[in-house]
Amino acid sequence: MTMNRTERRAAARAQRGHSKPPTMRKVWRTDLDTMEHAKAGAAITPPQARDQLMMRELTALDAFMRGHARMQEWSDLVNLNNIAQTMAGSLGVMRAEVMPACHLAEQDLIETAARFQRTGRWGLTGQAIEHLRAVIRLHEEQRANAPRSVYEEAIRLTGERIKNGHATVDLAATLGAPHEERKAA
Repeated sequence: MTMNRTERRAAARAQRGHSKPPTMRKVWRTDLDTMEHAKAGAAITPPQARDQLMMRELTALDAFMRGHARMQEWSDLVNLNNIAQTMAGSLGVMRAEVMPACHLAEQDLIETAARFQRTGRWGLTGQAIEHLRAVIRLHEEQRANAPRSVYEEAIRLTGERIKNGHATVDLAATLGAPHEERKAA
């Protein structure tokens, strides 16, 4: 029996204890209900998910009001403001109401970061707290009225805007290069 070159090599590998690794073929699921998948993307974000996000944002604001804020709470408020701006500016969701409030909150967040750089403590002014409350309220309305796919697109666009250096509150640009939170004195 004569073997071709490929068969001889395979036999030699098998004799040495090596074998060609099996090919992993991609298996596509065929049991997906495309109509249900489309409905889920077009549906409004469920109230439970919106409540979780709202709780995180309100907890971050509360931490500032009580004087226990850290970098994470500031970051949560910055992310809230950035996504609200993206939904209003790029996707046109409640543009006239949201953009003025977001610009005021953005200035307050930048001032808060500058104050942290000087003093080592996180804190908001009373006016900044009111501006952020307004943004939280408006962004909750955005989330309640926009399909989940639009909200997910806003999150993706916000990440791209920050990477490309567009006008959003960027943590690295505002606080400088990799920043370690200072311990409160």
